Amino acid sequence: MSEHTTNSAWGGRFQESTDAFVAAFTASVDFDQQMAQEDIDGSLAHAAMLVKQGILSEEEGAQIRSGLEQVRSEIAAGTFAWSVALEDVHMNIEQRLTALIGITGKKLHTGRSRNDQVATDLRLFLRSQIDEISAELVRLQQGLLDVAEREATTIMPGFTHLQVAQPITFGHHLLAWFEMLKRDFERLQDCRKRLNQSPLGAAALAGTTYPIDREYSAQLLGFDGVCQNSLDAVSDRDFTIEFCAAASITMMHLSRFCEELILWNSSAFAFVDIPDRFCTGSSIMPQKKNPDVPELVRGKTGRVYGHLFSLLTLMKGQPLAYNKDNQEDKEPVFDTITTLRHCLRAFADMVPMLETNAENMLRAAAQGFSTATDLADYLVGKGVAFRDAHEVVGKSVRLAIDRGCDLADLPLADLQALCELIEEDVYESLLLEGSVAARNHIGGTAPEQVRAQVKKQRSQLAS
Repeated sequence: MSEHTTNSAWGGRFQESTDAFVAAFTASVDFDQQMAQEDIDGSLAHAAMLVKQGILSEEEGAQIRSGLEQVRSEIAAGTFAWSVALEDVHMNIEQRLTALIGITGKKLHTGRSRNDQVATDLRLFLRSQIDEISAELVRLQQGLLDVAEREATTIMPGFTHLQVAQPITFGHHLLAWFEMLKRDFERLQDCRKRLNQSPLGAAALAGTTYPIDREYSAQLLGFDGVCQNSLDAVSDRDFTIEFCAAASITMMHLSRFCEELILWNSSAFAFVDIPDRFCTGSSIMPQKKNPDVPELVRGKTGRVYGHLFSLLTLMKGQPLAYNKDNQEDKEPVFDTITTLRHCLRAFADMVPMLETNAENMLRAAAQGFSTATDLADYLVGKGVAFRDAHEVVGKSVRLAIDRGCDLADLPLADLQALCELIEEDVYESLLLEGSVAARNHIGGTAPEQVRAQVKKQRSQLAS
């Protein structure tokens, strides 16, 4: 005979107890207890509103406040006894509150439902987690600015198609990553703004007959306003999807950064050295130093993508209003939060400690005729049409390939044989340092511009 259990919060309607397996299968307390602090905060605000509206007495409000703070203390101390039979974080806390203060504890749920309660908790929880994630993101941005300033004059090859294209500075390259993270930060703040509306008071789906003050409870909880439709308030999970979408884009950016770090750290490139503390060795090859942190972050990106698609799929077929399906929204969100925060922390710790091999970078930039475009620009400056200049440079590159040398090593006479307008000053354009310094405009790779951007972005981060 199977075991059975009854949840006193709703058992009055039922003639038989819930099967023990079904109780465990439908319970969420194992993971939604992460929202315990938010659940208590929401209940305190709801109780304060009920007192303000005369629905509860001052004495009852004081009892509830005292009881909830004791529950908070028990949870913090690890002495709180969580029960799967009580399904979720909400009923576990309410049951303990009632055990502490008696029948007044049962009055707390007046004018609300678990539907608006869980929606409120999730918004509060995600809001606080976005703030923590944003702080880690800013820490990574600060680290990138520090390294960019340090490497403002370090020349490296810029790539397209993973082929040497034009010389740039390493500082300039890092500022590209800063710009990506800047957009990631803005997306998170945008998401936070939209989620910061209170569903509390929407009750099950239609509101409540009690004379509640939703604006007051929203104000107590730091919300910017209230959800305007009770049906939407309890069934909306757009904010979780939007967060996971923003997280997916951030992880995509980190994964691209990882790919470059893995390449640069390899012996084939040897542009950077990742500190030992962020790497591991091989069980069989003693010479190996594996870039495990970038590789793992790159791998975890797919995990976050999966959570986004999980939520989209979860919501696509649900009718209004709340459905039990929505219990499945929390684990993807919780894991996305943890994954993103940990990846950002690892990067924020690692990036400032990257060591660069400037000689290897410079040597690589000198290969692949990276100043070819500069030669074309030089010819345009002499009055040659760009397409004609492009052809001259192509022939120059072919000549250098045949001779096994760089463009800067070709004799002036050979260059003049291709275009008589070329003069001795052409070699200034063919030097890596000159090429980089010449791109001295907003967004350019010149060291002067890199330093200016670092200064500008630092001031914006501090504001």
